[in-house]
Amino acid sequence: MEQDIAISNIALDLLGESRNLFQYAAELEGKGRTEDDLAYLRIATEYKNPLLVEMPNGNFADTVVRQFIFDTWHYYFLQQLRFKNDSRLTAIAEKSFKEASYHIKWSSEWVIRLGDGTDESKLKVEATIKNLWPFTGELFNMTATEKALFELEIAPEAAIIQKQWDEHVAKVFESATLSVPQGVFMQKGGKEGRHTEELGFLLAELQYMQRAYPGMEW
Repeated sequence: MEQDIAISNIALDLLGESRNLFQYAAELEGKGRTEDDLAYLRIATEYKNPLLVEMPNGNFADTVVRQFIFDTWHYYFLQQLRFKNDSRLTAIAEKSFKEASYHIKWSSEWVIRLGDGTDESKLKVEATIKNLWPFTGELFNMTATEKALFELEIAPEAAIIQKQWDEHVAKVFESATLSVPQGVFMQKGGKEGRHTEELGFLLAELQYMQRAYPGMEW
């Protein structure tokens, strides 16, 4: 129950951050749309997210490893974003960074606990790492938009984040008696709107209420 609450709190933190970013995006777009329009009324191809975050939950190891991979990227991304040129984004990053510090601590400790735990927990976490590793490379592939924002000193450079990510993952895996996969073919496309079928299932559930009752307010 304690860990269920911890995961729920992490989810609430990420939803709060997402809402702040969607509000800002809607303002910049200038078309009268709100954060709810962006969250609930876009189709799958209009989402530009890494494929990793749409991978389904399975067992607890699946949840922990996926969260760990994302948390590590997210932590170092926010760390860099705090010092860029867009004051609105830096304010969001500053607030979210404090929350991300807890997220990476939680998921890192659980990877160590599972990897260096029982034979069964080790087998499950190793299987999850094998399944999810092909989706890690996309986190550091900069799209044309990301490159343009980097040139304007609004977004961080992926190479710096990747170096920090590699170092933290290697350190945690060593403590967890796990091996970092090598020579893995990396999947990509999510950040350019090409997704797995899993995103469609997620959106069908998350957007149902707003699409069934258009204009509903919370």
